[in-house]
Amino acid sequence: MGIGTPATVALAAAHIAFTPHEYRHDPATTNFGLEAASALGVEVDRVFKTLLADVDGVGLVVGVVPVSGMLDLKALASAAGGKRAEMADPKVAERKTGYVVGGISPIGQKTSLPTFVDETAQLWDTVFVSGGRRGFDIELAPDDLLTVTRGAYADIARL
Repeated sequence: MGIGTPATVALAAAHIAFTPHEYRHDPATTNFGLEAASALGVEVDRVFKTLLADVDGVGLVVGVVPVSGMLDLKALASAAGGKRAEMADPKVAERKTGYVVGGISPIGQKTSLPTFVDETAQLWDTVFVSGGRRGFDIELAPDDLLTVTRGAYADIARL
């Protein structure tokens, strides 16, 4: 079943099928998503990164966007019911999710947060997200990602 992380435990508990993918993480790398896509030989539009933002009037929310693009903070704020958003402090993101930056999974986070997955995920039968540590991704169906995170699709990426 792969590495035991909170993400894999949550998927197993929800009876959601997934495929674990390990790869050698280069500690000098800072673009974790592009590293994953390259190491796994997967299109960059199919690998998604997990980002946390603080939305006015809402609090912390999770945005899941392709590693080939960027999170549109205004679009995320709108999807969450706010007007403005700013990226969360990395230390806050780590504390709230229980994961380290570069290995933050949208699945199995310590604190359940509103989650929005960019609508382009629906273009793929399966997508890749962090499995909960650097060098470990999980492949699963986009609708299953929404199910396990209680998330919603939204147009939140700038490609």
